[in-house]
Amino acid sequence: MLRKFKISIDGKEYLVEMEEIGGSAPQVPVVSQAPVAPTPPVAPQAPVTPEVPKTPTATSPVSSDVEPLVAPMPGNILKLLVNVGDSVQENQPVMILEAMKMENEIVAHRSGVVKQICVEVNTMVNPGDPLIVIE
Repeated sequence: MLRKFKISIDGKEYLVEMEEIGGSAPQVPVVSQAPVAPTPPVAPQAPVTPEVPKTPTATSPVSSDVEPLVAPMPGNILKLLVNVGDSVQENQPVMILEAMKMENEIVAHRSGVVKQICVEVNTMVNPGDPLIVIE
């Protein structure tokens, strides 16, 4: 028997179907067959501006109209795939972040030139920490 569940992950809702194997569970009526629209993420009450570490690869200070690429999850920087001054395309891998023993490619959020790299290899990062600035 297929059962449907609504699951919320990082503020986004997903509708999933799971097959029940064995056991008896109460019947749950299906309310809607339509896909569930994701809910917008809730902004934190008091945003904290992360401190950008000074590194040898850092160039000039970031201008206020450029938003840096930030860490999507906590983890450890395993490898940098670009250098300051390199041209990158949107969705091009720029670094490898290890999280929960899995290697995750972090990709450029825009096309442009790498102006600043805010982390070094073996740096631990938290969600929202700036990683790289592309102008």
